[in-house]
Amino acid sequence: MNTGSKHSIAILGSGESGMGALRLAVKQGLSVFLSDGGSIAEAKKAEITALGANFEEGGHSIELIKKYPEVVKSPGIPEKAQIIKDIRAAAIPVISEIEFASRYTSAKIVGITGSNGKTTTTLLTTHLLKSGGLHVESAGNVGNSFCDLLLNATPDVIVLELSSFQLDDIAAFKPDVAILLNVTADHLDRYNYKMANYAAAKFRIFENMTENGLAITNADDAWVFGQVAKLATRQNLFSVQNRIHGGAYFDADHLIFDTEKDIEIIPTDELPLIGKHNYYNQMAAILTAIELGVSFHDIVKGLKTFVNAAHRLEKVAVIEEVTFINDSKATNVDAVFYALDAMNADVIWIAGGVNKGNDYAQIKSLVQTKVKGLVCLGTDNAHLIDEFSTDVEKIEEVQSAEAAIHLAFEWAKSGDIVLLSPACASFDLFKNYEDRGAQFKAATLKLKESQSKTLRS
Repeated sequence: MNTGSKHSIAILGSGESGMGALRLAVKQGLSVFLSDGGSIAEAKKAEITALGANFEEGGHSIELIKKYPEVVKSPGIPEKAQIIKDIRAAAIPVISEIEFASRYTSAKIVGITGSNGKTTTTLLTTHLLKSGGLHVESAGNVGNSFCDLLLNATPDVIVLELSSFQLDDIAAFKPDVAILLNVTADHLDRYNYKMANYAAAKFRIFENMTENGLAITNADDAWVFGQVAKLATRQNLFSVQNRIHGGAYFDADHLIFDTEKDIEIIPTDELPLIGKHNYYNQMAAILTAIELGVSFHDIVKGLKTFVNAAHRLEKVAVIEEVTFINDSKATNVDAVFYALDAMNADVIWIAGGVNKGNDYAQIKSLVQTKVKGLVCLGTDNAHLIDEFSTDVEKIEEVQSAEAAIHLAFEWAKSGDIVLLSPACASFDLFKNYEDRGAQFKAATLKLKESQSKTLRS
């Protein structure tokens, strides 16, 4: 365990990662200065003071920050921010909260990144390891911060969900098992609108690994597979398109696990998650459990008790034989591709929000064959209307989840699916994707109750 040699540190941002880093730094005996460009909540200021740290809010003072030999940066602060440029110019090392926390644990680390599927894979991996009897906790981009986890827990294994932003500022961080699920267009505004830059950020998860570690990667993803040959670590691949030796693959309604330890088979109808995209997530999680010594018996047992997080192909209700599915977490086109691909009936698709430069080409044929109505839920729907107006029977704009639900139900016939899978960020009409999904669920259940009352009357 490397506890570092520095005795003071500056922290940028008072969000989840910043406050977690502050708490851990104080616990480790470091002198801490926290700087926030915005306002800091009163409760947080009281905590910072009680911990004996100094802080500033409403702007960053480079002259104060320069007094510290290292800076922990919130993942939400972009490289182009002036304070980061000033810190770089002063030659002060900038690290992520993930890097900082990793100095203070000897636990095995499973790192999980990718444009889509990170949270599901993180939750399933954690569940399977716990089911197998390991002392395991999860943190990172899901739940609490890595630093906060280390304040009170000493697990044997830590499963981290890692965004590209969190990987941008690692230095020596080295997971024992690293999963890269996929690389598809997302957050390109942070990477000069260059996919190669974004992909490189994802690949940083492997950069410090050696042959003692294991990289678990997607053989079907061109951005991923094109780079895996360069890795220094051992590798397991997973695929739904081809047979794989030394990994996992889909074949005739089964997942096949062909590793050094054995060959095992799971029928897909025994899996807890639907859709080919979830085959990828489940293969990655199961390969990790195999690597960490969980028996296949315990893996299969664990699969049967897994419940996924909300807003990910979540079945909300069936109203007069119309199924309502909440996939609010699908904030990019690739996620929508997998959602539509998993649907086995005609779809009324609810989409829209803040467009992140979407290219809809990859879902064009799926929309043409599966979607009969498009409800545009957002303040600017021109991109959706321009793209799909000739591909669906009906297309209409709404400004609330309740209006979207009622219009979709009006269009739907018995056996149809109403699918919220937005392809966009949520910040135009909602606080975040969770708020969007929660409003969708509430409106759906309200509609179900009103329809039940009508039938009873």
